[in-house]
Amino acid sequence: MTPSDVHAVGFDAMLYVLGIVLFALGIAFTVAWHELGHFATARRFGIRVPEFMVGWGRTLFSRKAGETEFGFKLIPIGGYVRMVGMLPPKPGERYGRTRKSGPFQGLIESARAESELQWEPGDENRQFYTRAPWKRIIVMAAGPVMNLILAVVLLGLSLMAIGTPGTMTVAWVAKCMLAAPVGGEPAASECPPGAPASPAAAAGLRPGDTILSLGGVPYDHWETFRRSVRSVGGTVPLIVERGGHEVTLTISPVQTTLPRLDGEAGTERAAFLGFAPTADYQRQGVGFVAGEIGRYVSRTGAALAALPGRVPELFGQAFLHRERGLDSPVSVVGVSRLGGEILGTDSPLKPKLVLFLSLLAGVNVSMFLINLLPLPPFDGGHIMAAAWESVRRRLARLRGRADPGPVDLAKLMPVAYVVGLVFIGYSVLVVLADVFNPLRFS
Repeated sequence: MTPSDVHAVGFDAMLYVLGIVLFALGIAFTVAWHELGHFATARRFGIRVPEFMVGWGRTLFSRKAGETEFGFKLIPIGGYVRMVGMLPPKPGERYGRTRKSGPFQGLIESARAESELQWEPGDENRQFYTRAPWKRIIVMAAGPVMNLILAVVLLGLSLMAIGTPGTMTVAWVAKCMLAAPVGGEPAASECPPGAPASPAAAAGLRPGDTILSLGGVPYDHWETFRRSVRSVGGTVPLIVERGGHEVTLTISPVQTTLPRLDGEAGTERAAFLGFAPTADYQRQGVGFVAGEIGRYVSRTGAALAALPGRVPELFGQAFLHRERGLDSPVSVVGVSRLGGEILGTDSPLKPKLVLFLSLLAGVNVSMFLINLLPLPPFDGGHIMAAAWESVRRRLARLRGRADPGPVDLAKLMPVAYVVGLVFIGYSVLVVLADVFNPLRFS
């Protein structure tokens, strides 16, 4: 190994570490941004917020500003905003009164006591549970919505400021079906005897042509075109610009096996044309970004729904070194390592930035959906409780009955502990898989 090789390896290692650090900071910002949504809306509705913390465990650094203590915790995973009166007092009592906890109250009473720890005289009208249900819904939904907003911003930067690789100008045309590997130039300059011509070659498509429309549908962006063309069947007109003039060709796509475009591992049957575009980056519009956000949410939602069934697979990946696909769940540890791998790869800056921003956008979409799960201790659990309280009060008024009061979320604390333990257990399993059998892009 030459000195220049050693220098290159060292530089790549530095970029790898820098990528991990930058992505970890990005996740920390994501958490703080989420909590900012809760904090800002709680303050807007007059709820006192004693703490705003990023991380869990022992406090590493904190500073009080106004009536709120802002800080960082030892374990850099998650975070929280503590609001006064998150749980209502026991029916018939109010905060500030002492009471005994019976031996059978268990988790419910300990949860109430925890909720009262930072209660102070004067907080009677500044507690979370005293606000109208619609205000509580806004406060709890604000965190996940902030994650969705950040995902849109990150994808917007990636797709609108940088773009996606591939223009509508043809770079090469495969001569035959066997000579057109996916994602690269033809493997052979000449076709084997008897090999069928590719649809693009048979149609007369040439390098340098600019695609204008296919099947009567105009296209401006390669990403939109390559997704749409997969469902094209039969013989359709293909209009291109060639030498400053429009030329109409006729093309007959063939069905073949291609890698999936929805972010999942594996292949699918789809239409194949047999050409590739120039690799210049093409900036996308607002409509394309909106479509990508929709696809991110759809794919992430399906992946979350499939998580329980993937426990045996994750166990095998963590302890038996079974192969991990690109659709495998990853933890904060794993996704940060992927951030390092992105920055440390020997590739141009643009694809690194696009992949880095897209990965961080995916983290925000995951946080958006996970926190909307209608179970405690997630934000969605509080949202569902407030929504049910609103419905229950309306029903009581219609029946001429007294206000039933706030929903006693403390009674759901045993459920919250069970859900929390299951979530922690699953997270630990994913972390072990990321440590002992890390997912790699290459």
